[in-house]
Amino acid sequence: MELTGAEIAIRCLQEEGVEYVFGYPGGAVLFIYDALFNQDKVKHILVRHEQAAVHAADGYARSTDRVGVALVTSGPGLTNAVTGIATAYMDSTPLVVISGQVPTGAIGEDAFQEVDAVGITRPCVKHNFLVKDVKDIAQTIKKAFYLAKSGRPGPVLVDIPKDVSNHRTAFEYPASVTIRSYHPAGKGDSGQIGLAARMLLEAERPMVYAGGGVILSEASGQLAELVRTLGFPCTSTLMGLGGLPAGDRHFVGMLGMHGTYEANMAMQHCDVLLAVGARFDDRVIGNVAHFAQVPRKIIHIDIDPSSIAKRVKVDVPIVGDVKLVLDELLGVLRGGGRAPDAAALSSWWKQVEEWQAVGGGLRYKNSSEIIKPQFVIEKLHEITGGEAFVTSDVGQHQMWTAQYYKFDKPRRWITSGGLGTMGFGLPAAMGVQLAHPGATVACVTGEGSIQMNIQELSTCKQFRLPIKIVALNNGYLGMVRQWQEFFHGNRYSETYMDALPDFVGLAEAYGHVGMRIEKPADVEPALKEAFARKRDLVFMDFRTDPSENVYPMVPGGRGLSEIILAEDL
Repeated sequence: MELTGAEIAIRCLQEEGVEYVFGYPGGAVLFIYDALFNQDKVKHILVRHEQAAVHAADGYARSTDRVGVALVTSGPGLTNAVTGIATAYMDSTPLVVISGQVPTGAIGEDAFQEVDAVGITRPCVKHNFLVKDVKDIAQTIKKAFYLAKSGRPGPVLVDIPKDVSNHRTAFEYPASVTIRSYHPAGKGDSGQIGLAARMLLEAERPMVYAGGGVILSEASGQLAELVRTLGFPCTSTLMGLGGLPAGDRHFVGMLGMHGTYEANMAMQHCDVLLAVGARFDDRVIGNVAHFAQVPRKIIHIDIDPSSIAKRVKVDVPIVGDVKLVLDELLGVLRGGGRAPDAAALSSWWKQVEEWQAVGGGLRYKNSSEIIKPQFVIEKLHEITGGEAFVTSDVGQHQMWTAQYYKFDKPRRWITSGGLGTMGFGLPAAMGVQLAHPGATVACVTGEGSIQMNIQELSTCKQFRLPIKIVALNNGYLGMVRQWQEFFHGNRYSETYMDALPDFVGLAEAYGHVGMRIEKPADVEPALKEAFARKRDLVFMDFRTDPSENVYPMVPGGRGLSEIILAEDL
């Protein structure tokens, strides 16, 4: 039996086991929405903005290790989705985004709601397709899912013209696909892995630096076994939090711009560095020239060869799936009959502990008069038992959450790292909550970020999503204000939010529960009450100290050892 292109697209999603499609209808995708209406296997989640559709699919994917799917119309539908696509691209999230396009005969004629979807998205997708023949839809969608999930994951766009979605052809979904010139890495080179093992065992000041690749490849168990077997200190990027339990004695905290003093100093002064699924970006190592001042041997494991030696010189490159490479590395270490130099390692740990004493760990001056944002996050961790899925927007609240919510499991921390997208937190939490219906999901946000996609409170009401929103409201675009304080002479240009809405009233207008918390003594009771309301979305508006800054901090363009501690100012 012949099916329309729209029906084929939906059948493809069914074949891929897609549970949810996040989207917003429009003229160019009406045939596809009609096909969605006529089946019940794939559920559609109606968002209120296309950016939110992609963020929700992103949150779903990150928390499940499955491919997220979004559906948008042509023109502004596609352009609204670009921020979500770029967010997923920067953080290597597997997504398939299906967009409608004007009829094939109108392409290039500036038709109503026409944009060059392929051209616009080319810089921020793993790959994209414009399907011009209905016979190609099934194979193209199969390729899209394969590309999105294999190798280094990422978003793939499938652009389908309206007339193609209404043409008919026989449906056959391919069991597999091959793409010429695309051969994602699997196992690493055994010779390089053996060399890495010898280098690690000979190290006197070793360091393990873990990134988001550990999470993406499901290699948390292997990472933990490696650092415990060797006894090495381990640090993590923002995206790698939860890859090694925060409570593990080998974990020295997050590194980078707002990382711990001991993590940054150990990263700067180690003699052998094992980088696992990380990319040495500017927020992690700061100034490249400063980082290179201290000689060290670098072993870099990554599935993407373009990420290796991109910013720093690497001595032992290993291209491969992190999980498979660590498995083989562990096998070599177990079979070698050798162990690291115990005396040297003990001396190195003593140095790390001295740095920890100098930095004083993560600390802040609490108050009984005004709510400190760090205190809210500490209580959030305590009350949820560290078991919540936590999404965030971008800014000071994001950094405080990364610092003070101690993630012990992978895929519990869902945030925009590479692109730094305000408005990510709430729609991402929707995707997480749908993926894990019985789980506790918290969205930590700021009074600026939440307004980027606050309309999704309507989606939450429609689909009864009991997300708990923790808004750290300091009345400023806090991270911008902090930089203006430090580096722009306290000239707070356009960072004061002097026309904020009544968030409690706004939440209630959407049919949810709102709370305003203004006293430190009320923080814990409010959190307990909110999380006890298992069926309700609760918006908690915490009025926090407007002058509080995130410490430690490595100023932009400076080196890791040029870190600012609170008492330095």
